[in-house]
Amino acid sequence: MKTQGVATVAQIPEYSEIIDARTPKEYAEDHIPGAINLPVLDDEERVRIGTLHKQVSAFEAKKAGAALVSRHIANHLERYFSSKHIGYKPLVYCWRGGNRSGSMAHVLQKVGFKASQLDGGYKAYRRIVVTELETLPARFSFRVICGPTGCGKSLLLQTLKEKGAQVLDLEALAAHRGSLLGDLPDQPQPSQKWLESSIWWQLKHLDPSRPVFVESESKKIGKLRVPDALLSTMRGSQTIWLEASLEQRVDLLLGEYAHFLASPETLLSQIAHLSELRGNDTIKSWEQLILQKQWPEFVRDVLENHYDPAYQKSLGKNYAVRDDGLKFVLTGIAHKDFLHLAETILEKLPSNC
Repeated sequence: MKTQGVATVAQIPEYSEIIDARTPKEYAEDHIPGAINLPVLDDEERVRIGTLHKQVSAFEAKKAGAALVSRHIANHLERYFSSKHIGYKPLVYCWRGGNRSGSMAHVLQKVGFKASQLDGGYKAYRRIVVTELETLPARFSFRVICGPTGCGKSLLLQTLKEKGAQVLDLEALAAHRGSLLGDLPDQPQPSQKWLESSIWWQLKHLDPSRPVFVESESKKIGKLRVPDALLSTMRGSQTIWLEASLEQRVDLLLGEYAHFLASPETLLSQIAHLSELRGNDTIKSWEQLILQKQWPEFVRDVLENHYDPAYQKSLGKNYAVRDDGLKFVLTGIAHKDFLHLAETILEKLPSNC
């Protein structure tokens, strides 16, 4: 069902609100960033109507679906749209820009709202995300923050953002700290599609004439993959190397991974995955340190016998030191120290780089 007002993905910024009319499950996997979910069929209803379409007929499926869609739209009119003014301009989309979004947009137009339907729906949006992620990263000048595990790369990235710099925080978008112990407490990772949507959306809103700071990453952040074109561009970009003493790194990691200290059983389960790589004797020694709650000793040992060797092998190969690279030594781990470091970095970089 096509409505009178049809818009393209490029016209998304022209609308006051984006409405995803798909099911909660579809929305959870991926959606246009900033869109709200006002489903016209729930997850179970969509399966039921799809089965009816395959097993009986398209006509019977449309009849049953129309009744359900009408009820949901009526509910949204009473509970959500009743507070909207006449100048309200929403863009509605579903999977392919068909009946679900068409029905809602049609009703909203009849009410008097300036509603439009996204041409091609989510599938058209997804095609653009995939296509543009192959070329969009090359438009930017990245500054890649490198350094061994625990040297404060993520804190520096956050502080640079606080000082007004452009930042692409991939670990924040992926909800993971990028290592074996990188799971965030009570925060599962999003889908691969949602990570790609988030990266695309952020790049679309950054200024290509200004540098973008990003942390050095491998191909995967937890279970998610960094888009190939972005990773390739990052690996060819100017580097900012950050060094810190072993004790500073231990202290920083104890703060960042405090949730593991409250859940030793989770930590024991995670390090067991390293037995093949590091050997049973090493794992057993780490287990003893965990059970005895000797946290500084455990972190120091893991850094020296796991993370640092892996860092030397991976980072040196993927983010080689360039002639135009910058190097800094962490003088302290307080917020003021990172603020000073961020200011120093921004002073050393040309304003138009």
